[in-house]
Amino acid sequence: MPVAALIVAAGRGSRAGEGLPKQYRRLGGRSVLARTLQVFRSHPGIRRIVVVIHPDDGDLYESSVRESGPADGLPLLSVPGGETRQDSVRRGLEALEASPPEIVLIHDAARPFVDGAVIDRALAAARDGGAAVPGIIVTDTIKVVGPCRTVMSTPDRASLRAVQTPQAFSFRALFEAHRKAAAAGLHAFTDDGALAEWAGLPVRVFDGDPRNVKLTHNADFHDAERRMSEGSMTYLTRFGTGFDVHAFQEGDHVWLGGVRVPHDRGVLAHSDGDVILHALTDAILGALADGDIGTHFPPSDPQWRGASSDRFLAHAVELMRRRGGILDHLDATLLCERPRLGPHREAMRQRIAEIAGIRIDQVSLKATTTEKLGFTGRGEGLAAQAAATIRLPETAP
Repeated sequence: MPVAALIVAAGRGSRAGEGLPKQYRRLGGRSVLARTLQVFRSHPGIRRIVVVIHPDDGDLYESSVRESGPADGLPLLSVPGGETRQDSVRRGLEALEASPPEIVLIHDAARPFVDGAVIDRALAAARDGGAAVPGIIVTDTIKVVGPCRTVMSTPDRASLRAVQTPQAFSFRALFEAHRKAAAAGLHAFTDDGALAEWAGLPVRVFDGDPRNVKLTHNADFHDAERRMSEGSMTYLTRFGTGFDVHAFQEGDHVWLGGVRVPHDRGVLAHSDGDVILHALTDAILGALADGDIGTHFPPSDPQWRGASSDRFLAHAVELMRRRGGILDHLDATLLCERPRLGPHREAMRQRIAEIAGIRIDQVSLKATTTEKLGFTGRGEGLAAQAAATIRLPETAP
């Protein structure tokens, strides 16, 4: 039967803490979404994948696709999500309607530990019954609590299951159920199995996997990292530095940290002249012992004329990840009299975090003047110095 997977990745993940949405946070050197996509892209039963993403996350999504593995010919489509998870799933189903599969799997991007065996069971259950969800036995006693935290009842846990994803459905049945719920003005279903039940569809439960956990809170990420590190390879910490300088010329803005900053001067540069991103790029390349920005993007090459410097930083990060590296921290200092960094600092930190695929708390930005000394003190230009801390897998000598 034609099978499509629909990965829900449009949420903000606020319970996981500040920084990137949880599906784009790093886990063992790659984004959570990249790990989830890798499992579904490598499963022989999946013929198409639709990923529902937030409209603002295009760059993060594309980076995750690259991290998930080489292009394999499997159709992979992204569509913008809606206000709620239910709305997002419906939009993903609409994207499949023109050439509908017989079975669709709905999976949360924040469950990166799903494996092929669970997907196999999902497909088998859907073929037998048309709607099925994975569940695991509840080992804790469950209480139903009422007003004033008073226990109202204690269900028999033998009949309880904690439900996971991927959930498997007949495409047509689930699509009609979503349309019916939307027409009724219902938009708050957080689980497609529950929506299917509401629509009158019989839903079976097949065996889930206790390891198929959903990453929800910050502590879940710490537990996941610890779990992945048990018996894993040893990493060596590497440290690199970078420095860049550009002279001022006529203009009305400068690019700093990936942000366009209004100014009464521009900079003389082959690219957009973003000294912060250039210094950070060289810092990562230095930690990799892989040349410098001029080696990878020669000024003599006309294709880099006026290029956006986010491409340079993203390239350095990609080189690191291809070697199995993990980016731990970026730190940069801007040296100039003007413009002032303060009003733009947080926007720059956020943009750098997005480009590098790390949390904002892994990006430090500072600024200093040179007390009117030197070319920066005379207002002739600006400079930046940077440092990068990474981890690379230890290899045998």
